[in-house]
Amino acid sequence: MGGRHNAAAEPKADQDLEALKAAKIPLAFRDKCGHLLVGLNQCRKENFYQMSKCGHERHTYEECEYYAWMDRVAKKKASDYGGVVAQVNH
Repeated sequence: MGGRHNAAAEPKADQDLEALKAAKIPLAFRDKCGHLLVGLNQCRKENFYQMSKCGHERHTYEECEYYAWMDRVAKKKASDYGGVVAQVNH
């Protein structure tokens, strides 16, 4: 258990800012997972915001946000403890 199983949900530091701008993604959402929000919003619009139609895209986006949060926490712990971070195995 544990680990990152969905390669599509990996946060990306290098975003295509022009594509995010063309898709009218608000600045607050142009983070490491903004590339997934473009497809999710397109799916939402095509399906008239029916919650059941874009479940996979939404799950991938939320998984990416979770991975980005885990990366930030690990980086914070590394800076707080001088680079020594205990690995948690589930």
